[in-house]
Amino acid sequence: MSRTGTTTDRLTCAPSRAARELDLKRGEFDLAVNLGLIRTVPDEGGGGRRVARGEIDRLCSGEGFPETLRRRVATVGTTEGARLMEVAPTRFTSLARYGLLVPVTFYLNRYRTVVWLYLAEELRQFAAERSNAPLLRARRTPVEIRVGLKAGMDRRPRNWRGRHVGFLTRDAGDDPWARAAAVACLLDPADVADVVPDPYERALLDDRRPRLPAHGAPGSATAELAEKLMTASDPDEVSWFRADLVHTMEEARRRHPVAAGLPLTPPPGPRPSAPDPAPDPAPVAERPAPPELTPPHGLLSRLRRRGRRPAG
Repeated sequence: MSRTGTTTDRLTCAPSRAARELDLKRGEFDLAVNLGLIRTVPDEGGGGRRVARGEIDRLCSGEGFPETLRRRVATVGTTEGARLMEVAPTRFTSLARYGLLVPVTFYLNRYRTVVWLYLAEELRQFAAERSNAPLLRARRTPVEIRVGLKAGMDRRPRNWRGRHVGFLTRDAGDDPWARAAAVACLLDPADVADVVPDPYERALLDDRRPRLPAHGAPGSATAELAEKLMTASDPDEVSWFRADLVHTMEEARRRHPVAAGLPLTPPPGPRPSAPDPAPDPAPVAERPAPPELTPPHGLLSRLRRRGRRPAG
């Protein structure tokens, strides 16, 4: 088919078609979109995102295509990641649980065990950084990490959520309600209801809710476990997501108030009248800083100083 034309189907293509033309598996394609390597556009018919033909041409004409693109989205698990970084799998797992290696996706195997996957490119960069040598080459894992792991620390789910909310908010583009929904979808519904008490606004958030990765049949034990992993749980993490939801809701209300009549049928029951708008609306609060994807810098700083000391 010619890549020129006037219809939507000729100017853009569905994700499945784009993945084939870019010689990517569907999971690789989705990850490339999340990472911003492949730009998508809204489907004018309301069917989700599509890829412009010009974007496919741009990628296909890139140097080293398709190997370069595949390399940028290549993921590895613990065993392969440890081999790539030339460390024992136990050391790799310790660094990941402590939060120094951030997973990009996960899946649940047939035993309902969580298998975390990491970008191979990021692991290479971490291993190549000279200041990380003490973390990789020391005979024993640093004491701060050992203490944290002994206490049951595992930052992998939290770090995945922190990374994924960035993917979702970027995909939401300039739609303030979609951006608020991206934050809300990673909170427990009770927290969302507490922050957004208006059922009409919550219905609008549900309407804009992004699709999270599916794991197992709806209602299955696998799906329930995945949902737990995709819901903020640490108290300070929950506080950050709640604060960010407050911020994004303020922006959504300011730019597109529900009272203006958004294209969504309100939930059944009486709808209270909207208050008169204030003549001078208060400025939107500053967006809260995101939760750290890595542990405090004290550990790395101390290890780097030790790495610079001359041999005794």
